[in-house]
Amino acid sequence: MAPTYVSSRRTSGRPVLAFLSIFSIFILGTFLATKFGSAPRQHSFEFRHATSSHEAGTSSRWESKTRADGKGDKYLIGVGKADITGPVVEINFAGYADLSQTGTGLRQRIYSRAFIIGDVNNPDDRFAYLVLDTQSGDTAIRFGILDGLAALGDDFAVYGKGNVAVTGTHAHSGPGAWFNYLLPQVTSLGFDEQSYQAIVDGAVLSIKRAHESLTEGYLDFGAVNITDGNLSRSLYAYLANPAEERAQYEDDVDKEMTVLKFQRASDGKNIGILTWYPVHGTSIYQNSTHVAGDNKGVAEVMFEKAMEGEDSAASGFVAGFSQANVGDTTPNTLGAWCDDGSGQQCSLENSTCADGKSQHCHGRGPLFDQLDLGIASCYEIGKRQYDGARSVYDSFGSSGTSVVGSTVKAFHFYHDMSFWKFQLENGTEVQTCPAALGYSFAAGTTDGPGAFDFTQNDSGEPSASPVWEVIKSLLRAPSPEQQACQNPKPVLLDVGELSEPYPWSPNIIDVQLLRVGQFIIIVSPGEATTMSGRRWRAAVKAAAADIVDTEPKVILGGPANTYAHYIATPEEYGIQRYEGASTLFGQWELPAYINLTVSNIRYLAPDSSSLPDPGPTPPDNRNSSLSFITGVVQDNAPLGKSFGDVVSQPADKYARGAVVNATFVGANPRNNLRLDGTFTAVEKQDGDSWTQVRDDSDWSLVYTWKRTDTVLGYSEVTVSWETEPDAEAGTYRIKYYGDSKALVGGAITAFDGTSNTFTLT
Repeated sequence: MAPTYVSSRRTSGRPVLAFLSIFSIFILGTFLATKFGSAPRQHSFEFRHATSSHEAGTSSRWESKTRADGKGDKYLIGVGKADITGPVVEINFAGYADLSQTGTGLRQRIYSRAFIIGDVNNPDDRFAYLVLDTQSGDTAIRFGILDGLAALGDDFAVYGKGNVAVTGTHAHSGPGAWFNYLLPQVTSLGFDEQSYQAIVDGAVLSIKRAHESLTEGYLDFGAVNITDGNLSRSLYAYLANPAEERAQYEDDVDKEMTVLKFQRASDGKNIGILTWYPVHGTSIYQNSTHVAGDNKGVAEVMFEKAMEGEDSAASGFVAGFSQANVGDTTPNTLGAWCDDGSGQQCSLENSTCADGKSQHCHGRGPLFDQLDLGIASCYEIGKRQYDGARSVYDSFGSSGTSVVGSTVKAFHFYHDMSFWKFQLENGTEVQTCPAALGYSFAAGTTDGPGAFDFTQNDSGEPSASPVWEVIKSLLRAPSPEQQACQNPKPVLLDVGELSEPYPWSPNIIDVQLLRVGQFIIIVSPGEATTMSGRRWRAAVKAAAADIVDTEPKVILGGPANTYAHYIATPEEYGIQRYEGASTLFGQWELPAYINLTVSNIRYLAPDSSSLPDPGPTPPDNRNSSLSFITGVVQDNAPLGKSFGDVVSQPADKYARGAVVNATFVGANPRNNLRLDGTFTAVEKQDGDSWTQVRDDSDWSLVYTWKRTDTVLGYSEVTVSWETEPDAEAGTYRIKYYGDSKALVGGAITAFDGTSNTFTLT
């Protein structure tokens, strides 16, 4: 029996008129829907050369310099990690924009991981690449990080908007309410300072730790094909790209994972890896309400734990699993099926079922049959990425390519996409448009379908449900100029031209490139589709030939800095599936991004001593954002009970593989996020002492909070240990750490609880 789905997408409305209250704007969020949103394949890897022959610009004049030839050139390298787990309850999640997906607990903490690379001889030439276990980078978050770095003093003045890249893993299972613009704030009921600050503070701390770890070292990169880690969720749109172009590639999504290794020169120890692989963070379904980092979060923690005690790895090893050209990929590798009892796959053209609607069409992960809201599939897709990265890591002694060339450069500028005119390579003048979302945007994807009668591949003017017809009458009609610019997209939400009470969506985007030696990183604001990423990488590689002596390796990371939805090719845009409808700036958006990066690549040249004009600064809505999110009023323990008392004890004995539960008198975890700490723990008895063996970083230890009396402030916390089949036999107990809030004065008081002991056999 299929799991029950709650389908709801991101919402919006018309420009706010004087008579339309702010409350009404948020009520519209209950009606609209959006997401940022084939047979199983054998789990296997295929090793590949570090640079794909399919990328344009390959030339025989470039020769690979492998580790066997030497250690390449030295760079300043540093890595750091810090906790960014925000409020795990009572805050809507970011990603699916489903009003019902509000946090009830924690499965695994989420983190910021920072990687700094600098020029040994010119230390001011450096960049910091952040990987956040969040839906994306964002303007407000980036502003906050830059403010935080400036507050650290002169030692951190070298980090600024030009050389700090803020990327997200695109997980859809973390706290939201931290976005800069109104549209993505709607389903979270606005902006939450605590959620925002947790990410900002953790990101700054991760950079601080990376900075403090800076040392001389080496960089090597390698690649592997992970053949069963992703699938195309929008094949029909991909097939609209020219056949001769598609014929250059073996797969309809990129299967290659690139791994960059950071090795300390002083003792040869590896301090971290940074990987790029395209797969959506939608393994966990939108009806799951426990915070986690989705499949990339699994891979990151799995790799870091595996490195503990490894001879090759330094203490504090950091593994970042960054996103790539993710736009049309899915981790639901069994394909999209109709959960209507028909047993049929969804239609290729528009991902609908027999009733012509999208609501019953859902992607299925590799372990879908476990019917656990995607949890097992999430762990499996994470493990497949871990296995791929580990295979590259273990082979660096005999393969891989050293990063060479002393050049470390970065540039960044802002650019307004509103009616920007530029020329294509053939001389044709085209233009981008103010941001707008099409009708198929509201249809969602097979990872999270939308509401009403919207479908993908809809470039007409559909008449959806009667409810939608009422809502539509309140929306701003796009100007003739905007509609012509966005053609063939029928504009559903003209968000780029809405600015009341503050801007609804970005028109000003970030353009950023990073370079170390022959390794070049495109920092993408949006989710580039598979073919968009291929074209963009190829164009940058060809342009880089004039400034790089060794064959360039170009990768794409994002969504970063300012979240700007999707980047489809013009051909995919014409199909108007979800990805095309969510390409904000019109059909020429991808060529615009390529133009803006390629035309400025000279700033990455070794002899470059200047930077591009910074461009127009985007609006900062942090202090003007609305919020209808209420805070914690009070916590109380029931009469005769104290905080931390055990309401329900574990049994005396369990077989390995069983689930151990303990329920405690609890308090709201929003009182103290316990960053770099834990809400839960499992302790193992060792003689007369106890040793902590599990905490919030472990996938198997789950924290669930439940309000039992809103008026009196009662709540309970259940800690569940899903014991692993290979867990050690022995005697254990469960710990719970909480913090209560007093009604009078609001004092926060820490407490803890301890279960009875139990044995695992």
